[in-house]
Amino acid sequence: MKILVPTKRVPDTDQKIRVQEDGLGIETANLPFVINPFDAIAVEEAIQIRETLADPVEIIAVGIGTADYEAELRTALAMGADRAILVETSEPLDSWNAASILAALVQREQPDLVLMGKQAVDDDANQAGQFLAAQLGWPQATFASRLEFTPEGCCVARETDHGIEVVHVDLPAVVTTDLRLNEPRYASLPGILKARKKEIQQLPVADLGVEITPRIKVLELRASSTRRECVRVPDVDALIDRLRNDAEVL
Repeated sequence: MKILVPTKRVPDTDQKIRVQEDGLGIETANLPFVINPFDAIAVEEAIQIRETLADPVEIIAVGIGTADYEAELRTALAMGADRAILVETSEPLDSWNAASILAALVQREQPDLVLMGKQAVDDDANQAGQFLAAQLGWPQATFASRLEFTPEGCCVARETDHGIEVVHVDLPAVVTTDLRLNEPRYASLPGILKARKKEIQQLPVADLGVEITPRIKVLELRASSTRRECVRVPDVDALIDRLRNDAEVL
């Protein structure tokens, strides 16, 4: 079995994020970046699949971007991925274009399963996995909280607003991971040392024959305010009035 795990390089959300003065991006100077947490869950799940299945499993970590992605791909290698591919492009990518690049890479690598985070914590779009499945014509299971293989394919328990829904998909398929699926392991020191020696395949996006055509334009970014103002009201009627007519104050 071959598992392709797309990973995205995102700002560390434990750090303070500042918006640029022009409002078109964030300040990246001295800002640490990490593997998107949902993608780290996907890497962990791929490793657990390899540890439990009797058949050999190859795990391929993928990043799309500039050379800055190397550190995050090495983290995936240190966790246990067998090899890594960096699709080189400096173009900003929306979900559709990212999915188009991944679809071309899937056609080249022919994996049995694409396992990826349900969304990236920088834009929270939650679209790339669905777009990828649509472009490939593959079955998909999103928001996976449990994954089990069967002789016919894969059984996925998925998180929904109304509880857990269990679906079965034939392979090859696209599965996106949710938080409850697992707890990603820390890379061990031997794994880190081995990852430093592994080669990351660099693949120009032009070699995949994909033309990047942005469909989304960022007009403005604004920093959200976390300031709260506590207001005491004398009775329930006053509370209802506030909620109806002056909710922003609360």
